[in-house]
Amino acid sequence: MYDIKNNALMDENVDIANIPSNYARMIGRELALNIRELPQLLQFTQLGIEQLMRDETLLTARQLVQILQNSVALSEHADFGLRLGKRLTPTTHGAMGFLVNSSPNLLMALKAFKEFIPTRISFARLSLEYSESSVNMSLHFDIPLSAQVHRILSETCAVILYECAEFIVGRPLDEAKICFAHPEPDYGQTYANYLSGRYFFSAPEIKVEFPLSLCNILNASTHQDSYLLAMRQCENMLQQLQPGKHSYVYHIQKMMLSSSLGELNEEHIAASLFMSKRTLARKLAVDGTSFREIRDSILSQQASSYLLESNLSVDAIATLLNYHDSSNFRRAFKRWFQTSPSEYRYKNKKPSS
Repeated sequence: MYDIKNNALMDENVDIANIPSNYARMIGRELALNIRELPQLLQFTQLGIEQLMRDETLLTARQLVQILQNSVALSEHADFGLRLGKRLTPTTHGAMGFLVNSSPNLLMALKAFKEFIPTRISFARLSLEYSESSVNMSLHFDIPLSAQVHRILSETCAVILYECAEFIVGRPLDEAKICFAHPEPDYGQTYANYLSGRYFFSAPEIKVEFPLSLCNILNASTHQDSYLLAMRQCENMLQQLQPGKHSYVYHIQKMMLSSSLGELNEEHIAASLFMSKRTLARKLAVDGTSFREIRDSILSQQASSYLLESNLSVDAIATLLNYHDSSNFRRAFKRWFQTSPSEYRYKNKKPSS
């Protein structure tokens, strides 16, 4: 059995919990595991079943990679990575998935993937290159992976990308070309069941080529207001995350923005960082802040964005931010902005053109 504890994952972020746990649960569902079999999936991760089943639980890169490695031994299907990609629908990717599917065209969707993938999978990066006739997207992983996990993640990401692209274009991507870095597996013929167009193996890097003719097809399902709202939310996430800064403030912000803001409390955050609540408070005090200040900052920016970028009611916004009583949300909002949500919207929202 492969144990990631003995792998050379020395990157400083592999033990920071910032990856939504719903990905691990989806892996378990694809494996058709029952509750008694879940410990096999969680072997070497130091996670328990109760933790896995909580929406607010976040995974480290090390834990997710170990779960994927465990899935190799548990799966009855050689094409597990392709199957997993099919299961991970846009709704599993939070605001980023919503933004991608509401993009005006495929090119804008690819840009959304590139910019906001760090809010979902911290160790994956996308890059875009443009030519006169095509747009090329490359996928990179920032930590060492076993050949099996690299292949599974490559397949999963490819299927996710193609599913979203075909939704936007409205048909199979027959003109597209994808290159995988891994050798062609024994089940290579099954790729045609998941990926349209042409595909190649043993390439220098993972790359997808989309003709410009595909990239400019209008998305029949796009909705401008929804797209702008999702874009604002994702941009706020990246701004809050302050890429490149690795303080405890940064890590807490990333955890909050990768999960439901209202469900994460100080105990959960401290446990994810392998420390006590008191120790976390001391470390945040060094940075001149506190858990409540960080949480309020994120909640207030999200509330402001919803009020100014949508027509959602105040009660609906309170629910989205996990306030079970809208009066509590109104009191918190007045503490943040010294005015009520309705007055804030009236004074600050730009009239629609």
